Amino acid sequence: MLFPGGRLPLRVFEQRYMDMAKVCLRDKSPFGVCAIREGAEVGAPAVPAEVGCTAVIAQWDMPQLGLLEIVAHGESRFRILERRVERNGLQRARVALLDPESDAAVPTSCAACVRLLERVIEQHAGLLATPHRLDSASWVGARLAELLPLPLSAKQELLELDDPVVRLERVNALLRASARAAS
Repeated sequence: MLFPGGRLPLRVFEQRYMDMAKVCLRDKSPFGVCAIREGAEVGAPAVPAEVGCTAVIAQWDMPQLGLLEIVAHGESRFRILERRVERNGLQRARVALLDPESDAAVPTSCAACVRLLERVIEQHAGLLATPHRLDSASWVGARLAELLPLPLSAKQELLELDDPVVRLERVNALLRASARAAS
């Protein structure tokens, strides 16, 4: 999953995605990242979730012929209005960009989320794009939603939320439930 402000490393090897990446690099254009609702990541085109995130290629490398390694940065959430599958299996869509969410401070009740993210940053330097905005409910909630081993349906639900405080409180509740289950 990719949220606005996030970082997504990808290894591209299917020709349809190599072609897409080439166009995105040439035109400096974004592409869409959506969770898979039905189907598989490789092979026949899958059915995507309706809400996804636009991404721009920030870095790329081709360590060997036929393998493109990219790092994409999340920009804006969108909703698919209509989609089509091209002959090569690449999906194209007409989308509506969702309004950027208005940010808010991290509620005191979610301080444990900030501490967890601080530990991740300390232990895995370079994992998250900078600047680190640990006072932002939007940034903290999105980064934890990307990183935590949550079911895909939970991550999708979090992406679709428009209120960053509600998202962070939901992540906080999931963390508390997980801690209770582990003890």
